[in-house]
Amino acid sequence: MSNKQKFSQEAYDRLTYEFEDLKTRGRIEIAQKIETARELGDLSENGDYHAAKEEQGKMEGRIAHLGQMIRDAEIVDIDADSGTVQTGTVVSVQYEGDDEVEKYLLGSIEEKREGLAVISPGSPLGKALLDQKVGETVTFDAPNGPLQVKIMAVEV
Repeated sequence: MSNKQKFSQEAYDRLTYEFEDLKTRGRIEIAQKIETARELGDLSENGDYHAAKEEQGKMEGRIAHLGQMIRDAEIVDIDADSGTVQTGTVVSVQYEGDDEVEKYLLGSIEEKREGLAVISPGSPLGKALLDQKVGETVTFDAPNGPLQVKIMAVEV
């Protein structure tokens, strides 16, 4: 079963670069670390060897994860002028009864940008915000009960 993930072109390109880099440079570097550690002798008590093998396992897991995401990726075109909340946009919201405006990036955690919290489009808040426009108020089910947020701005 395919699980399509929506990405902006920027995030897709970044993930593809990381995938190719790990498959080439990353694998070469880890192989060199393992070879250097093997030269130190007895592998059963060789901390460097075990650390390098663990690092290799984590890297191979990341490669597999990235490969799956790239295969199942759907690139979304963001209409910056629509004022509509879409995957890959930054949405500013104000919770009912609060004076503070909070900014979130709506998308996959892989879309992350420094200084912004990420909201999944599949989360209750993400579902409520998706396809809504600036000025609208939406209600979503939070763990402590329903909450309302007003959409203050949408940016790319």
